[in-house]
Amino acid sequence: MKNKIIILVFFLFVSNVFAMDVSAKTVIYNVKTHKYHSVSCRWAKKCTKNCIKIEKSRAKVRGGIPCKVCGG
Repeated sequence: MKNKIIILVFFLFVSNVFAMDVSAKTVIYNVKTHKYHSVSCRWAKKCTKNCIKIEKSRAKVRGGIPCKVCGG
C-alpha cells in the first residue's frame, strides 16, 4: 500500500511539471505591437484584436518583446 501511494504521488508530481512546462511556453502575441504576454496576464485578456496564441520561442523569433507587467 505504501508503494502505491509513493507511485501515485510521483505521477501527480510529474504530470504537474509537464502541465506547467506547456503553459509556460504558450503566450499571447500581439502581431501589431510585437509584445507578448503570459496567458494569465490582464493585458492578454483584454487583447482581442491582433492577438494570437503561439509558443514563446516563436514570439521571440518574430521580434516580440515581453510585457512589462507580466514579463511574458
